[in-house]
Amino acid sequence: MQSFEIDKTDLLRIKTALEGSDAELQQVLQQYHTSEIAIIFEKLQPEERERIINVLTAEEASEVISEMDEEHHPAELLVNLTPERRSEIVEELDYDDATDLISQLDESDQQEILREIDQEDATNIRALLNYEEDTAGGLMDTDLIKVNGNLTRNEALEEIIRQSEEMEEFYTLYAVNDDDILLGILSIKDIIKAKKQVTVQELVNKDFVYVKVDLDQEEVAKLISQYNLNSIPVVNDNMKLLGRITVDDIIDVMEEENTEDILKISGVSEDEELSGGWRNAVKSRLPWLIINLGTAFLAASVIRSYEDTAAKLPIISAYMIIIAGMGGNAATQALAVTVRRISLSDLTDRQAYITVFKEFLVGMTNGAANGVIVAVVAFWYDSNPMLGLVMFLAMTGNLIIAGLTGATIPLVLKRVGIDPAVASSIIITTFTDCIGFLLPLWLATKLLL
Repeated sequence: MQSFEIDKTDLLRIKTALEGSDAELQQVLQQYHTSEIAIIFEKLQPEERERIINVLTAEEASEVISEMDEEHHPAELLVNLTPERRSEIVEELDYDDATDLISQLDESDQQEILREIDQEDATNIRALLNYEEDTAGGLMDTDLIKVNGNLTRNEALEEIIRQSEEMEEFYTLYAVNDDDILLGILSIKDIIKAKKQVTVQELVNKDFVYVKVDLDQEEVAKLISQYNLNSIPVVNDNMKLLGRITVDDIIDVMEEENTEDILKISGVSEDEELSGGWRNAVKSRLPWLIINLGTAFLAASVIRSYEDTAAKLPIISAYMIIIAGMGGNAATQALAVTVRRISLSDLTDRQAYITVFKEFLVGMTNGAANGVIVAVVAFWYDSNPMLGLVMFLAMTGNLIIAGLTGATIPLVLKRVGIDPAVASSIIITTFTDCIGFLLPLWLATKLLL
């Protein structure tokens, strides 16, 4: 099945249906999956979205709203509905999705919605709102199936059937004691095959993976990926079972974290909405550009220090731009690979050394290869063998430094507790620009003048 993309035909079909009756609109909407309707919402006006939400069933409407990207403000759509309709939709949502949605609203709107919905649902959502959004607690769903370890096989089956009536799907069963302390996980297959009087305690798998409630969501994603889990239990410091995190939530986390890293490496704030307006983009990017301007002045000061050399050998200026630009590209390659390695796992000291040494060898090899090409060009066009030697040494040296900085700087920043995706690119750009100008000017001063 191919991913859905909005085309003019889909949009025209929906727009035309919006001009007709509710029955005609329902008939058209039935041709689309709820996730596809959420994508179509990106191209619709707020009043058109509201009309569609009111036409869909509460279950369908909840799925559409939960599938919408946060930057398209699904919570605002919820606020504009009538209290009765809003309550129906919120009560259809999983607790984690409902919490994510309600957390986007201001305090007064949050409390208004929580007063309107079922008391049990409101209690669960209030509990989840207390956790940081980017932690396991903020990610988990409290809706799960747990059985007491003292129950027999038949009693456990009855309990599982009772609890599953309120759930759309479940991946894992959890065994707990009387105080809800997590004992382990259960296989539905083992329960079905077990003899009648076997207790849950005897069937528990005590070798299981779990996460603490305050663990960062990126670490949760790594664990689920590492152990190929469909879900993972969330506990407090006393091993009390609080909830579960499912693989579909982790897919969203991985997409969010990857987008965040790409934006950071590019010098764009994670707060900038990808579909936001120009004012939002300026506010996000201008501070980083001003910082980059400061580093550009630093690189320019290198050239000022060698004004005599630049005046006597004006051709050197053309080659400086090439060398600095190549250094920037090489450093970006090394940075991207290193930041990705850091994001996938914490590197040991030995792995860090190997990473840096690898980039040194790559920089030296690529620098020498490109240096030969630049040297040949300098010799061919400028008939100056010494100029060719200067360019070879400068290119090789700058690409070595580019590889070393691209690998070393993010590792050092990570070690001192600074996000390497945020600060690395600015520091590396400064290094490669300054060295890209300094090397050819210094070498030319020593060897050509």
